[in-house]
Amino acid sequence: MKVDLKGMSLAETEAWVEEAGLPLYRARQLRRWLLKSWVRSFDEMTDIPKLLRSELAEKAHINHLERVKVQVSKDGTRKYLFELQDGYLIEAVLIPERGHFTLCISSQAGCAMRCRFCLTGKQGLKRNLTAAEIVDQAVQVKRDMTDPERLTNIVFMGMGEPLANYEEVVKAVANLTAEDGMNFSHRTVTLSTCGLVPQIRKLGRDMTLNLAVSLNASNDETRTYLMPVNLSYPLSELMSALREFPLPNRRMITIEYILIEGVNDKDEDALNLVYLLEGLRSKINLIPLNPHSGLKMETPSMERIRHFQEILTRHYLTAVVRKSKGRDISAACGQLSGESTGGEVVPPYEKDGKAATMHPVDSF
Repeated sequence: MKVDLKGMSLAETEAWVEEAGLPLYRARQLRRWLLKSWVRSFDEMTDIPKLLRSELAEKAHINHLERVKVQVSKDGTRKYLFELQDGYLIEAVLIPERGHFTLCISSQAGCAMRCRFCLTGKQGLKRNLTAAEIVDQAVQVKRDMTDPERLTNIVFMGMGEPLANYEEVVKAVANLTAEDGMNFSHRTVTLSTCGLVPQIRKLGRDMTLNLAVSLNASNDETRTYLMPVNLSYPLSELMSALREFPLPNRRMITIEYILIEGVNDKDEDALNLVYLLEGLRSKINLIPLNPHSGLKMETPSMERIRHFQEILTRHYLTAVVRKSKGRDISAACGQLSGESTGGEVVPPYEKDGKAATMHPVDSF
């Protein structure tokens, strides 16, 4: 069976080339071509002898996702629809920020968490992505960009629960941040979880990256209604794990709170959140609910959202209202489904035969 080199760590690649009877330096050479030059075949590895390239192709393959469609939002957000080799569809979202881009990537096809407000969860879980498939989302988008160096931030906030695919996600993060890999800074890689407590504790021991937690409620009753995972890991256990999570320097845990009219947006909810987060180094992203088909919930008024924010800030919590981008193409938080909806569909970075320009807009 052929191995997939893009998902291997440096140590695994070195072990593989050694077993193949090749010198160890070939491992870094292969990783450079795959993760820095983003080649799609061994034939493109021009500093490797042609005969050896043929031999490598017999023993290994280079995974690459099939790009099905790219949709462009009126705010410049781009949603990529990728097909996996077994036919499942996943999405990644390229978000223009002030002076840079953020890529929101998927870790699973579908999701098993069944959060009430999330369209992805309505599909159920199809399967976990491999480390190679996770990394290749960044590779394919960088290949597609006219200015790939401006893609500086990675967020695991796409389809799936990253910590439910722990081993492959950790391997992918290692390749995304490795100096001989894609060389993203661990300061600009964020993993978002619905709150799998054992994996949160393990993650804190295994690697350094930014942690975001989809909280969405300040009491167990409401959180269980919105997020069934709370039955397994109630708020007391989750908050204990967050308080023990290692935070180097002045980093904070990001608390994601989707505001839903009449469900979790009352003054009482805000005051409970103040109490819940007491003593935790955190910042709060308030996210107005993004609508999607079949959702029987409403977005609060902006007046109500600002009032909720004011209660938090009055109690010395850092709380910002996050501007959702890509809503018109179903690319915003909770809207990913592997289906194309709305927006302008164009060949990536080409329009009328000319390279399209992506203008940065205000960040969240």
